[in-house]
Amino acid sequence: MHCGACCAWFRVSFYWAEGDDGGGSVPSGLTEGLTPFLRCMSGTNEKKPRCCALRGEVGHSVHCAIYSDRPSPCREFAMSGDGQQRNSACDRARAAYGLAPLPVAPHISPSEMTGAAQPAPIRMPTIASTSPVDVAAAAQPAAIRVPADAPAPPGDVAAPLLALPLPTGAPPITPGEIGGVPTGH
Repeated sequence: MHCGACCAWFRVSFYWAEGDDGGGSVPSGLTEGLTPFLRCMSGTNEKKPRCCALRGEVGHSVHCAIYSDRPSPCREFAMSGDGQQRNSACDRARAAYGLAPLPVAPHISPSEMTGAAQPAPIRMPTIASTSPVDVAAAAQPAAIRVPADAPAPPGDVAAPLLALPLPTGAPPITPGEIGGVPTGH
């Protein structure tokens, strides 16, 4: 990791059982509860978010102190350019720190590469910092994936969580399930 802008721009929310106190690997001491079903990385639920596991200076040499034990949103977040795809959330986080979007290389088939000249390096200007976006809406995963054998959250839960933000066109979550998995209610 060389940038870290996403770690200091979005709230990192995930299913509570990803914590080591729920059978997962994320150190629970570095998290805080949001709802009976969700928690987030400490420091990311602030007006100026910054994950408590992020070490270093954004845009320079940074690393995650719990990289091998990081939660699913961090594992699933793709930087722009991964798989030759643009990630607008990555671009917004980088822009907030005055960093240019990462280049996305066009797909070139092996047959097109034979004898082709190397493309010139892409030079991108630095973008001025923008105001914070709605981090809760921008950083939420498409759906919370709950394993079928996941334990119930601690404490008495009166009703399942029904209002999860989903991308446009995603199928609705029906009462009694989260991320397509029955909750048992």
